Amino acid sequence: MRCPSKLLVAALIGAPLAVSVPALAQDRQGVVAGASDAQDPAWHAQQQLYLLGLTAQDGWHFIDGGVRWRWISYRASDRKPTVADDVTVHYEGRLLDGTVFDSSYQRGTPATFPLGRLVKGWQLAIPQMGVGETIEIAIPADLAYGPVGRGPIPGNATLMFKVELIGIAD
Repeated sequence: MRCPSKLLVAALIGAPLAVSVPALAQDRQGVVAGASDAQDPAWHAQQQLYLLGLTAQDGWHFIDGGVRWRWISYRASDRKPTVADDVTVHYEGRLLDGTVFDSSYQRGTPATFPLGRLVKGWQLAIPQMGVGETIEIAIPADLAYGPVGRGPIPGNATLMFKVELIGIAD
């Protein structure tokens, strides 16, 4: 078992932190995410602390449950999806260390999904955007795949997505 990181100790005792967000991601670089990460309290705390570093001053908007999002490209659009809609998107999902776990861009074709069947973080963030816009989303583990994870995504992972909304099914 690894020793608790300084971040975890500071978080547990409520000490003020002077941490840069890139430092949190760099601390994790080079480490392959695995099943043991879900049980590692220091890693789990690091995932949560990353979200705290995403501020309104940097363009991040906050949604219930801890989801954060910001525009990459904005285009005034009256067409915004609801959870009941099917959406066509280009997207890339990655872990905080930069590992890409899924990408429609790499496949070269957008994907169409029923929004209501996707992770809760997408259900909250995608209705914030209009057709033709691109956003970045930061989703805490409890609104993504939780402590279990899925495929290459370890449990308790904060997920980052770049999402371009191409269309909404009629």
